[in-house]
Amino acid sequence: MDLQLLAALVLGIATIVVVVLRTRLDAFIALLLACLVTGFVAGAPATEVLDSITGGFGSTMESIGIVIGLGVAMGKILEVSGAADALARAFLRAFGKGREPWAMAGSGAVVSVPVFCDSGYVIMNPLARSIARRKGTGYVTLALALGCGMTLTHHLVPPTPGPLGVAGILGADLGKLLLAGLVFAVLLVPVVVGYARWIGPRLEGSLLPDVREAVYGKAARTTATAGVAAGGEPARTGSGGTGDAPGDAPGDALGPAPEGARPHRVTAFMAFLPLLVPLLLIVANTAATAIDQNRQGALGGEGYEPSRLAEVLSFIGNPVVALVIGILIAVYVLLPRWTPRRKVTGWLAEAAASAGLVLLITGAGGAFGAVLRDSGIGDELAEAISSWSLPAVLVPFLIASMVRIAQGSGTVAMITAASVTAPLLDGLGISALLAALACCAGSMVLSYFNDSYFWVVTRFTGLDGTAALRGWSGITTAVWLGSLPLLLIASLFL
Repeated sequence: MDLQLLAALVLGIATIVVVVLRTRLDAFIALLLACLVTGFVAGAPATEVLDSITGGFGSTMESIGIVIGLGVAMGKILEVSGAADALARAFLRAFGKGREPWAMAGSGAVVSVPVFCDSGYVIMNPLARSIARRKGTGYVTLALALGCGMTLTHHLVPPTPGPLGVAGILGADLGKLLLAGLVFAVLLVPVVVGYARWIGPRLEGSLLPDVREAVYGKAARTTATAGVAAGGEPARTGSGGTGDAPGDAPGDALGPAPEGARPHRVTAFMAFLPLLVPLLLIVANTAATAIDQNRQGALGGEGYEPSRLAEVLSFIGNPVVALVIGILIAVYVLLPRWTPRRKVTGWLAEAAASAGLVLLITGAGGAFGAVLRDSGIGDELAEAISSWSLPAVLVPFLIASMVRIAQGSGTVAMITAASVTAPLLDGLGISALLAALACCAGSMVLSYFNDSYFWVVTRFTGLDGTAALRGWSGITTAVWLGSLPLLLIASLFL
């Protein structure tokens, strides 16, 4: 591999680590500095580096920026209305005590099949917060299980774009890839839950104070500080193990009902509607498009012209439109009619303010990935690995892994690996299906600073610095390692 490009990669990552852990600057500035260092060391012209930064930031915000803003706003309405608490109670009753991480990982895996994991995590995170609030502890465990459950199906199961692209490039049967990906995802869920349960309690004391307060209540900040200062784990907050601070019960923000007005009670069904409707709309969009394309292909049509129904569903099933509908449901179903307009707009303004830093950091992560891609580091790594003497199934697996580490995007990593592997299939002697699985599984490794989803998960979870690396980078690497023996076993049959 070109030593200059290798040096650019190493120095770029080192810049992020040093700035985040050793200076007064935050991750947003660290990522921008890393973009500049990587681009200049790689030998790219200054104007091209700046174009990559602005282009990567803009494309990331284009795909996830509005979704994050709407998701945070919905979470605020769920919180102040008491709907999040109603959902938490229903979830605890349905899955039973002690099984909450399984519920989060399983729900995340199901939701992420038709929905991008970035969008799905933003939609589902308020539920993890509510369950943790009622239990009084365990938020990191639930948040990591939710996020990594989504990672499994996002990387392994069509119709997410990455596996679809891999199947097309390698000529793998899409139905068989879907079934094989589902089997891999189901077998890897215990790895997700096991790691989340192991690392979660160790990171509870590292939660950012504002996130701790948002999850556990206003008493959590002082309680946690006292517990950590004494050298122990943060104590549970509130009374009765619910995590509610005195005088801060769910729904209290609504204030008392006016005289003559009926008390407002949010049921679990009402609380679930703002989450369920957007998810169903997004799923309907995905399903309708796939069915429409298959129908036209069976009829021998050239090109794809969506039907009227598919056009309508592609509009209302777009994550932005679907979440706007979810917000409307949340405001007009969950909040009582007597809630003043000024109070509602104030809550939405608070949500927008809290989303600001998340948006900046997520966009900067996309910018760093773009600089790595445009500088050719990912392609250089892929070509280097393809020349090594390895067991056949490990060639696409490691190509995808190295490209993922180099530039951050799992989708780009698996598609790059498939593109490099496609002309090598005959020489490697493996099936297209096995190669596709290897590309998809290899792309799950080490989500860290150059992955926009890293910043979505860690910022919403409230982890920073080494805690973010131990939690999120660790759990994604654990499922990557878990997929390797599964892949070697699959190579005996596929």
